[in-house]
Amino acid sequence: MSNDRLHYMDNLRAIVMIMGVFFHAGLAYSPIMHQVWMSASVEQHPAVDVINNFTHIFRMPLFFIVAGFFAALLMQKRGVKAFAKNRALRVGLPFVIFWPLVTAAIVIPILALIEQGGELPPLLRLIANAADSPDQSEPPLTTTYLWFLYYLIMFYAVACIAQKLPLAGLRQRIANMPAWAVVLVLPLVLLPGLGLTIVPIYPPESFIPTLWPFLFYGLFFAYGFVLFNSQGVVAGFKPLLPWLAVGSVALYIAMAFMVPKEVTLETTHQDWPVRAGLMLCIAYIAVAMSMAGLILAKRYLDIRVGFMRYMADASYWIYLIHLPIVLLIQYALMNVALGLVLEFLISSLGALIICTLTYALFVRSTWLGVLLNGKRQPRFS
Repeated sequence: MSNDRLHYMDNLRAIVMIMGVFFHAGLAYSPIMHQVWMSASVEQHPAVDVINNFTHIFRMPLFFIVAGFFAALLMQKRGVKAFAKNRALRVGLPFVIFWPLVTAAIVIPILALIEQGGELPPLLRLIANAADSPDQSEPPLTTTYLWFLYYLIMFYAVACIAQKLPLAGLRQRIANMPAWAVVLVLPLVLLPGLGLTIVPIYPPESFIPTLWPFLFYGLFFAYGFVLFNSQGVVAGFKPLLPWLAVGSVALYIAMAFMVPKEVTLETTHQDWPVRAGLMLCIAYIAVAMSMAGLILAKRYLDIRVGFMRYMADASYWIYLIHLPIVLLIQYALMNVALGLVLEFLISSLGALIICTLTYALFVRSTWLGVLLNGKRQPRFS
């Protein structure tokens, strides 16, 4: 496999992770998420939900395909033991270090806002009221938005075990599947996982592992793992690109008639006809748009450009620290009437700039750069 093939995957991973900054910034202006998001703004628009919800269906599946691809690369290059050690240091250790820090960075400003009083977003009002109740128990700790690292660690462990099993024939059969078969069959394989959770998907943030992420995100990871040793598979999807895009948009329009108008903390029950429809739409959109993302990345991102290389290196740090920064900016804007578009741009681009600058100044050339990128590098090159 030529090195240039890796550039599009590296660049795609950076884009998918940086998209998370805009996704989380957009939640504040989502009518659907207004009752359950920490920095929910009085400024809301349905267009935010249209864009946010569509991209969220395939953003994390695409991330796990790329993660599986690079897992196969590293395992083939270094062997299982070296792979396990590398992933423990580059994924496990950052989770252990950053989880308590980002949790504190999210919780402390919330407590400060509640103590300060005044107008609060609905979720913060609920937290404030619960804190005043003597019978209210402490909420359980969660993995927060770092849940993806928590599950990646487990996916890596499964991959190490799978390498010891006689699965070469199965991997080859999957790799040899025609593109149309992948698009039609893989979504059906995802349905059992979706059937075990609420749809649209809630992140699996509990520290107690649950099965559905293995049966959903884990299968995307596995497909990415198989993809590494399968020359030309992505090219096979290229003729399907218009159908993937049009089909995904059509299914997403159908979803609009099934998704709840507003999510609350009590949103747990769904009627099965609606649930089944949502499951099918999500499964097919996730697969179709993930394949479309791979095609477009191969076509337009298969290049080594200094800026993209830098952002690919920075993207891990950006994702690790972005959410507390987004929230702090949005808390500061709560009583400032700037309008939705300007507030969104300030919170998303502001957080992205802060994250990138802190990466350049405090990470890239330090021990943190070794931890996250594997080596120290010059700050601005």
